[in-house]
Amino acid sequence: MPTTPTTPPPPEPSETERSPAERAVIRTFLLGLAEGLTASAESTDRIRAEIIDIAHAYGVDEVDVVVLPTIAFVQTGQGENGRISLTSVRASFRFDQIAAMAALARSARSAGISPADGIRRLNEIGAMPPTRHWFMRTLGHALLTAGLVLLLAPSWQAAVLGFGLGALIGVAKLTRSQTLSLVLPVAASFACAVIVFLLAPVVQIGDPLRVLIAPLATFLPGALLTTGVRELAAGQMVAGTSRLGSGVVQLALLAFGILAAGTVVGIGDDEYVPREVQQTLPWWIAGIGLVLYGIGVYLHFAAPGRSYGWVILALVVAYGAQQLGAILLGAPVSGFFGALVVTPLVLWIEDLPRGVPSQIAFLPAFWVLVPGAAGLIGLTEGAVEESAGIDDVAAAFVTVMSIALGVFIGSAIYRFIRRSAAGIAEFHVDPPSVLGPGEDSMLSRIADAAPKAPRRDPDAAPKPPRLDPDA
Repeated sequence: MPTTPTTPPPPEPSETERSPAERAVIRTFLLGLAEGLTASAESTDRIRAEIIDIAHAYGVDEVDVVVLPTIAFVQTGQGENGRISLTSVRASFRFDQIAAMAALARSARSAGISPADGIRRLNEIGAMPPTRHWFMRTLGHALLTAGLVLLLAPSWQAAVLGFGLGALIGVAKLTRSQTLSLVLPVAASFACAVIVFLLAPVVQIGDPLRVLIAPLATFLPGALLTTGVRELAAGQMVAGTSRLGSGVVQLALLAFGILAAGTVVGIGDDEYVPREVQQTLPWWIAGIGLVLYGIGVYLHFAAPGRSYGWVILALVVAYGAQQLGAILLGAPVSGFFGALVVTPLVLWIEDLPRGVPSQIAFLPAFWVLVPGAAGLIGLTEGAVEESAGIDDVAAAFVTVMSIALGVFIGSAIYRFIRRSAAGIAEFHVDPPSVLGPGEDSMLSRIADAAPKAPRRDPDAAPKPPRLDPDA
């Protein structure tokens, strides 16, 4: 049955054909995308590749992007026509905003939205109110903490205490004051440590330090440290070093709050030494802990409705692989197995038609792998027992490195599999370069039937623009 030929959309005008106002709008849109992706906890190397791909989709070949954890630069044009825009990044997106940002970037990769409408959509995402009521977000943090306690120090007494501490921290995290948010980690660790140290002699909660980690989990810079190591390995030395420095400082602030609480309560130095975990509950309690943790993440971070199942799947896979790695090679490198297995999974989920951005599944999995927890124990123990503290900090560093290595290898495996699968179907016949006057409809039908070029992998190195040494 013959089909009506369709005329392909006109190509985007080149950079030289645009007016200065149009170039400014596109540059502002690209800069806003870089800012939004940074606020979505994406790594700088992936952001740069993403923005360059989007710029090419809008016909901007002369483009260069520099992204740091707190600032972004976008340059379009070169020579006398070159312009640079920059912005500072202060925001930190919730999961619902991350999902909206990913949808906008996906549309921009195919130039499916005008730059002016894209800027308007960026402002809407930034002003989005939480999709969960404050009570539900507080309840989510309490459930998140209780679930982690069942994984780290499994006992019903510790789970109940963790639920209460999680609710307390959840209320405190609702504040929108930037000044208060700076001192919140110290205040939270101090308040939680005072309560735990006072109750430990009278309530059987197991290891006090492991119970403390659970309500402070969302302050732990595990993903920050791991992303910093990953960026260093990718050649992003400034971004990687700054993330590592920020993560270490955040760990030090948490440890300072715990030590201050111990001084006020008057506990002995032996209380800072982590104890052996005593399994007083059945093994299947870990499954309940993962479910509670997933529900808490879903509620507290206002995750999209379709994300809960994917988050639970990623948590089960990451935790199971980590436990297997601990049995085979020991706890310090067990995170490698978790990251190695969960990385291809979340990247595959991201590429599904109804999937979710990889950050939404990655961040909860990182907190389960707890690379920052060992560092927090090492710093607090090292303040009173130097040799043991050095050993624990070294173990935490090995944990972070192993998780970063697992992320790298897992990403490489997924890219290889996806490109190999896409290469199987690659078959293309180029139409003749010169057609007669009456053969336009034939060219339209050929263009419609031609397979679409596969979307470039955002993890891949950006392809340099033609004849543009600055891109």
